[in-house]
Amino acid sequence: MLPFLYWIALVLLCGIFAATIVDTLILFKKSQNVKVVREVSEKLSLGDENMVRYKVKSELNFSTEIELIDEFPVQLQIRDFAFKQTYAPEQEESFELEITPDERGEYEFGNINVFFSGPTRLAKRRIIIPAKQTVSVYPSIIQMKNFELKFFSKFSRLSGIKRIRKLGLNNEFEQIKNYVQGDDYRKINWKATSRRKNLMINQFQEEKSQMVYSLIDKSRVMRMPFEGLTLLDLSINSSLVFSNIVVNKGDKAGLLTFSDKIGQHVKASSRPQQVRLILETLYRQKTEFNEVNYNTLYHGVRQFIRNRSMLMIYTNFESMYSLQRALPAIRKLNRLHLVVIVMFENTELVEISQQESYQVSDIYLKTIAEKSILDKRLMAQELAKYGIHCVLTPPKDLSVNTINKYLEVKSRGAL
Repeated sequence: MLPFLYWIALVLLCGIFAATIVDTLILFKKSQNVKVVREVSEKLSLGDENMVRYKVKSELNFSTEIELIDEFPVQLQIRDFAFKQTYAPEQEESFELEITPDERGEYEFGNINVFFSGPTRLAKRRIIIPAKQTVSVYPSIIQMKNFELKFFSKFSRLSGIKRIRKLGLNNEFEQIKNYVQGDDYRKINWKATSRRKNLMINQFQEEKSQMVYSLIDKSRVMRMPFEGLTLLDLSINSSLVFSNIVVNKGDKAGLLTFSDKIGQHVKASSRPQQVRLILETLYRQKTEFNEVNYNTLYHGVRQFIRNRSMLMIYTNFESMYSLQRALPAIRKLNRLHLVVIVMFENTELVEISQQESYQVSDIYLKTIAEKSILDKRLMAQELAKYGIHCVLTPPKDLSVNTINKYLEVKSRGAL
């Protein structure tokens, strides 16, 4: 009985071995192949979900299981991605993958590794598809375009952008026109009416071509992380959105970076390529490890920004002492320009302050969190005492709140 089973096992083993050889020969025929194409934008947006698209085509004449492993940039830290699916003969399909870059710079995609098995699934072939590609991660272009659409749409209030009522006659004169029913009778031009013997009215337009600068602090305080991004990257994303809105509103947008010394400077302009120039400048910015020097900032502003402008300063103060050190220079700046200090609320501390306390350590943490939150509000009040505007905002609402402050300044004619 045993010899009989032995011969059966030997025949089965030989059959499996032969099938494996046939499988291998079929797999390595030149006509049997799998094609994969990766599609990814040359410019990715920082902190946003960017799509990577794969087109997979089976040129095999049999059904097979295809496994795809891509070599992602080291910055993404994606180590568990593997796409696996069964494909029919000559089948072609596409799928997408979302990636979220959390730092600016160049990202290197490598080759694509493809594994597919033969008709009997006893052998598997690996092919390497050359697909090395370098893409650049820029400040959030997606966010910039989204805010542009929201700002100029009738539904802008739904996204948090306020429509602030204009106060007084702070607009510039445009023309004299005939009075029509519904016009404000207080704007009637009586001299022109007497000459034309017909009611004439002054027409005003919103004052434009005003200079608005984004000043970005690159010192070590801006290395603090929030929701995967540093304060510097959040400020860079917001300043790009803000500058785009300023240019589209007809004003001139500019940029200045600083820490213990003055960094990059982009002169304010409203020309069509201005936003692109600001984008390229922001792309190259890096956090520095030095302490910020506001006296250097004051002299830099005096050197580079000669006309009265709105200065949106993205920075952060963690204590009243640090604010008091910077306050003399900021007050001098505010005499020459309209200064808006943008500071960040620590949302993690807000969450801690709202938690229930069950132990002494919980009470201690909650008390410290509440004190830090109160200090930030006192800083905003201290700035307001000297006529300095302040935007104290959670990181996620940074762009909305800076745009609203800009609209408020424009509506009051404060600039």
